[in-house]
Amino acid sequence: RPFPDEWKLLGGRGLSAKILLQDCDPGCDPLGPDNVLVMAPGVLSGTTAPTSGRISIGGKSPLTGGIKEANAGGNPGQHLMKLGYRAIVVTGQPADADKRYGLRVEEGGVKVVPADEYKGMWNYACCDKLLASESKNASAITIGPAGELRLTGASVACTDQDKERRPARHAARGGLGAVMGSKGLKYVLVDPGKTKTRQPADSKGFNAKNKEYSSAYLDGPQMFKTGTSSVVPVANMLNTFPYKNRTEGQSPDAATLDGARIVESFEERGGGMHNCMTGCIVRCSNIVHDPDGNYKTSALEFETLTLLGASCAIKTFDEVAELDRLCDEVGLDTIETGAAIAILMDSGGMEWGDSAAAIDLLKEIAEGTELGRAIGNGAVATGKFRKHKRVPHARGQAIPAWDPRPLKATGVTYCTSSMGADHTAGLIVNPGMQADQFAQASQEVQLINAVCDSSGFCQFLQPTLDDIRIYYGLMYGEEISREQIAD
Repeated sequence: RPFPDEWKLLGGRGLSAKILLQDCDPGCDPLGPDNVLVMAPGVLSGTTAPTSGRISIGGKSPLTGGIKEANAGGNPGQHLMKLGYRAIVVTGQPADADKRYGLRVEEGGVKVVPADEYKGMWNYACCDKLLASESKNASAITIGPAGELRLTGASVACTDQDKERRPARHAARGGLGAVMGSKGLKYVLVDPGKTKTRQPADSKGFNAKNKEYSSAYLDGPQMFKTGTSSVVPVANMLNTFPYKNRTEGQSPDAATLDGARIVESFEERGGGMHNCMTGCIVRCSNIVHDPDGNYKTSALEFETLTLLGASCAIKTFDEVAELDRLCDEVGLDTIETGAAIAILMDSGGMEWGDSAAAIDLLKEIAEGTELGRAIGNGAVATGKFRKHKRVPHARGQAIPAWDPRPLKATGVTYCTSSMGADHTAGLIVNPGMQADQFAQASQEVQLINAVCDSSGFCQFLQPTLDDIRIYYGLMYGEEISREQIAD
């Protein structure tokens, strides 16, 4: 379909929400035929703007029951926009639930193809097979067995820009992998061919802004130079590094889960920091190798170290790295899954800190066993399955590492955002904030983050509304006001 001109300032999260409000029945079954799945790159994706190629996966969430967006890096967003596609919109449902399909998006057009040969495949093997005979520029969006089983903790994987094209970038939250699975869609292959970078209306101004903006970031503090895992000591100090299903806010194992240990391992094991998408200047993604020097996972994030590590009383980053890789393989949100395992442990169904049992359990999820399905469906489902009352969630979605008790303004975000318990909707790390400031602070950050997730920029660049409106103006050759951006 032609893209409506009046939507030209909408991309990513803003565009998926607009499409859902227009085309999706809010009373529908999230895993039924009437839900609408949207894959939307940002407004600036496919351009030379730094770190601007992120993609939003949107739909009615089977966890929250509301509009949900999950954001991912990798190259599919860049490639879709280079080909001139502002969004992929998936509607309906196949009559035969056992059939699998793929979507090929190329210079010559778009076509749906049979994909039964990929049924049940884990993400890494799926992408290896899918991309083996494709051009080196192609990228992929896939789901693992969890999505195919329609488990509501399922994620959507995107391949990164390394030559291995690993499916390590996940649009993880809200169960949108289950929505993709309910459509029978196993993968989307995007091959940009020889298409060039999108050209702005004001090329000279755009290039000058790129130079100025990139220099300002690179000359600044670069908070995530060693990845989000480096946040562990600060979070532990602030009582937001939850231990044993949030019965405590600090973990005695913070030192062995600290991202500094990952950075220290690079010299002996290999690995290092890299950029997950073409044109990224943040380079926050760590490539983690095991003690034998073999690739294990990328990236091992703070949220994963918290929920699959500290909250489960698992002690080391190596153990969490194994769990993280399995979540990426099976196609699961590490936050939702870690919260579910902690509830299982808290209710006596598994020993605290038993990473070997947790590893076996993640493999069991792919097989669709009764316990595996409960864990794969997330925190609330596991609480009900275990008849356990301590279930940390907001709107049906597991609370992330950033705890709403010491960070109450962030708690306002979890309560008021359609995203539910999602720190990327509006995180405020200010434990000393006064109570009468919580609501306004949350509202302002929610607005800025929504605009950022619509632009294609990574939140780690910390673009302001002015940065984004100036970029939009240079892209389209017209003045864009703050009011337009806020709208």
